[in-house]
Amino acid sequence: MKIERFTEDAEVLRILHSMREQGIDERTFSDVIDAAGHQYVDLVQEGGGVLGIALTGYVYVLEQMGIRFLQLAGASAGAINTMLMAAAGPINEEKTTWILQQLIEQDLSYFIDGDSDAREFIDALMSDASNLKIALKGAQVVDNFRDDFGLNPGKNFKNWIQNLLAQRNIHTLAELKALRKNVPVGFRKRGGPPLGCEEFERIALVSADITTETKVEFPRMAELYWSDPDHVNPSEFVRASMSIPIFFHPYRIKGIPQGAAQWELWNKLSGYAGNIPTEVLLVDGGIMSNFPIDLFHNKFEIPKAPTFGVKLGYDRRQPNKHDKFFGFIGATFDAARHVHDYDFLMQNPDYRHLLCHIETGSHNWLNFELTETERVDLFIRGAKAAGDFLTKFDWEKYKKLRGETAKVYKHDKALREVEAEALRKAKGK
Repeated sequence: MKIERFTEDAEVLRILHSMREQGIDERTFSDVIDAAGHQYVDLVQEGGGVLGIALTGYVYVLEQMGIRFLQLAGASAGAINTMLMAAAGPINEEKTTWILQQLIEQDLSYFIDGDSDAREFIDALMSDASNLKIALKGAQVVDNFRDDFGLNPGKNFKNWIQNLLAQRNIHTLAELKALRKNVPVGFRKRGGPPLGCEEFERIALVSADITTETKVEFPRMAELYWSDPDHVNPSEFVRASMSIPIFFHPYRIKGIPQGAAQWELWNKLSGYAGNIPTEVLLVDGGIMSNFPIDLFHNKFEIPKAPTFGVKLGYDRRQPNKHDKFFGFIGATFDAARHVHDYDFLMQNPDYRHLLCHIETGSHNWLNFELTETERVDLFIRGAKAAGDFLTKFDWEKYKKLRGETAKVYKHDKALREVEAEALRKAKGK
């Protein structure tokens, strides 16, 4: 499979040609730029299994329009793309062509590394088999759930990510941090002074620690789980974030650092106040926040750069199906993994101006047997969604909106501070 099958597809070329004719590549999308004329934005990518291929189509179009990326965040499939984008090179370089090449060369079924019973059970689920057949195949994987809490070890996936990072000379978190400190020539705010790497050092891969009920953000919270996180291979963070419950074994970390200072750190970073466990289980970050758009949000300021968010599908456009048992389980899982992000968007409606929804059609997020045609279709869908989004996005209008909302939040904060001070004085009398 050649990369040109994607990047030189007639529809993709049409999208890019139309955007250039409209001058989209010359529009202002951010106030953070470099000497080469690149514009920089934060990016948050939603999880969605193999549908993550559509994310590369979205990012590819943005890169072709001269956009580069500052802070990066994601869960599950979004975390995979986040890590590869962070590790592929300095922030001013294009990343998508390299990432896409790795995805199209990889047989995704390689990640289904469970035993034959596990594979047959997954095939039955994906083929919409009868309840009887699913029950029969399910009886053969009882030991997988009892002993391992999942069907696939996930070792093949972890090795794949680790090898890709090694291609970019990333073997430890320290090496990734060093890469993320490379400041592009002329990196600055429009009309302002030069900017430093603090604008883009942060990446966030969300995982769910079900042992302590903690929403984990790697690498920021890595020191909770490792005594020397700088020597941890970043592939560990990705493996933790993509551990789809039941489908993959949960990710285990043993030998958790102990002690009073460590307890205080747990309490500070996660709010956990119990005894520190010696072993934890982490699963797909999507069960707590599948679209962590809130991570880079400061409601009291007008941002120098927008936080673009890309979602795989539309939110709540039709009711979930739960007429069968596994449909019920799926609907329960979807409700749990989306509610936090829905609440944030309801409370911060200005963020809807930053969202791009990729229509993923009838593609199944757990179909690890995607054909070349299906992969190309997902890439095109991502590219089309990006084109539509950039055509409509108005940076100046968005800044004005954020300025108005920031005034309201600051006013409310000032009132609360006055009320708190008055209450404190009243109690002191």
